[in-house]
Amino acid sequence: MMIKSTEEKIELTVEWIREQVAVSHTKGILVGLSGGIDSALVACLIKKAFPENSLGVILPCKSNPKDAQDAIALAEAIGISYVTIDLSEEHDMLLGKIQRRLEGFNVVSERLADANLRARLRMSTLYGIGNSLGYLVAGTDNAAEVLTGYFTKYGDGGVDIIPIGNLLKREVFEWAAKLGVPQQILDRKPSAGLWEGQTDEAEMGTTYDHIDNYILGIEIPENDKKIIERMHENTAHKRRMPPIPPKF
Repeated sequence: MMIKSTEEKIELTVEWIREQVAVSHTKGILVGLSGGIDSALVACLIKKAFPENSLGVILPCKSNPKDAQDAIALAEAIGISYVTIDLSEEHDMLLGKIQRRLEGFNVVSERLADANLRARLRMSTLYGIGNSLGYLVAGTDNAAEVLTGYFTKYGDGGVDIIPIGNLLKREVFEWAAKLGVPQQILDRKPSAGLWEGQTDEAEMGTTYDHIDNYILGIEIPENDKKIIERMHENTAHKRRMPPIPPKF
């Protein structure tokens, strides 16, 4: 079997996206633009698949202004239509209500609740737009994130299709460079933007390079292997439907 070139893989992925839209009887597809490499690549792919029926959605939520700036730079570089909706006020209002109602309770992780609420507000907004336009919602998780469960359940994990779910992180960079993603995005440290200064690798405790190698069966340090396997085990619930009891 001949090994396919990157260009061939890109074209096959674009065709797959078209097929997913066709079988869903929708009119197009959108993606949330974070300013990062993964969403940039997905935006390039959906723009190629649907030049007139693709959309980038920029959703600041008490975010670093550079995130939106990079997202806009990407949208303008590839010519994809985009809209911006700031969710900071809605996040503050809802989180404040939750915190007030939980006064006197044993709150164990306020920061996690804050961060995941941002991701879930973004997901709800993407589906609000997607339903309005008759568009699918594309996810931005790569193979490393799927393996480790490094996404928010019903947040950035709440999508219709995951076009780059089989790509190693290093392949994401390779494809993005080939498709003309701006250098300022290629140079960014991967981050979910869930709080100030947050980076993926610092939060995970390992590197994308080690995760890529683990997927490929290449030997990595034992401590990193344990971290990856623990993350995979602990996040199994994110990769399957919620459990239901057997018929009694």
